[in-house]
This record gives sequence, C-alpha cells and structure tokens, in this order.
Amino acid sequence: TYLADLNEQAQERLDTIIEQMKATEGVTEELKRTQQMEWVQRCNNIHNRAEEIVLHDIIYSYGSN
Repeated sequence: TYLADLNEQAQERLDTIIEQMKATEGVTEELKRTQQMEWVQRCNNIHNRAEEIVLHDIIYSYGSN
C-alpha cells in the first residue's frame, strides 16, 4: 500500500541520515567503548535531528502536494 511504501522510504532515509551524521560527528564504536554515556547522548541527539529531517522532507511535504 501507499502508506507502507512511504513508511519504508522514511525508515531508509532515517537510517541513511543517522549513519551520515554519526560519521560526520565522530560517533564511533571507539567512543561507544570508551565513553558509553557520551555515545548514547550523541546517538539520541542524532536520531532526534534525523527524525525531524525525515518528517519534514517526507511527511510534511506530502501535505503540501
């Protein structure tokens, strides 16, 4: 269905953006191993920002069409 496709696109975009942000911001497995709480905080921050981008790009733009 259309909504299932939209959901799949949104999830794929979210995953891609998260990985790009992690790489850009130096959120690595090394950081996870040495400073776990810092890693968790950064990952949560990245996830929240990426989710906002996806919501804006995919969901909100749908309403303007």
